[in-house]
Amino acid sequence: MKQLAFDFVAPALPSLHNFIVGRNAEAVQRLKTLAHTPGEERFVYLWAAPASGRTHLLRGTLALLAERGARVAYFAADEDLLRADAALVDAAAVDDVDRLGGPAQIALFGLYNALREKGGALLAAGNAPATRLPLRADVVTRLAWGLVYEVHALTDAEKAQALAEHAASLGFGLQPEAIQYLLIHTRRDMRTLIATIEALDRYSLEAKRPVTLSLLRELLAFERHPRI
Repeated sequence: MKQLAFDFVAPALPSLHNFIVGRNAEAVQRLKTLAHTPGEERFVYLWAAPASGRTHLLRGTLALLAERGARVAYFAADEDLLRADAALVDAAAVDDVDRLGGPAQIALFGLYNALREKGGALLAAGNAPATRLPLRADVVTRLAWGLVYEVHALTDAEKAQALAEHAASLGFGLQPEAIQYLLIHTRRDMRTLIATIEALDRYSLEAKRPVTLSLLRELLAFERHPRI
């Protein structure tokens, strides 16, 4: 089989518009308000288990702030945070704060204070409520001062509905058995699942065949073992 034009492409960049809300409507609305309304609470801490969407929300909020002219920065590791300069940004997001070492915690404390003083915004995310994080007391206090939201991962039923709706928006129906197969045999984060649905649409058009469970199996087999 020749290489087809349906090759998996990078999922769409995270935004608040392509985040599947589920039970997170209040948090998403608050983040949109933060980006659109100066003077609103500008410090937010999100907590959840990995793959729950918290990184998507951080990056999506920064993208919306950047659209409105803010200078933004995303920090995902100790080394990145140690190079943070509050003078160069209006808004920052710090991911996986539960993994920050001592020097990075000091850097986060300084970044928080500097952004608050200049009227900037700071978003942070971790794997537990702020008071349960293994961090310095002064850092925990700062994280808990702002708005705090738990990010609820989508249930399998919510994922199935979202995938069916996305397929319908592309112009094809997705059988329940195909959705279940997808949830079992691919990574379960929504960015990967949505990208797979879009690849399936391209494969269907390329092969001139309707979308079926058999076609999905073929696509996933080809993706794992491509043939030139």
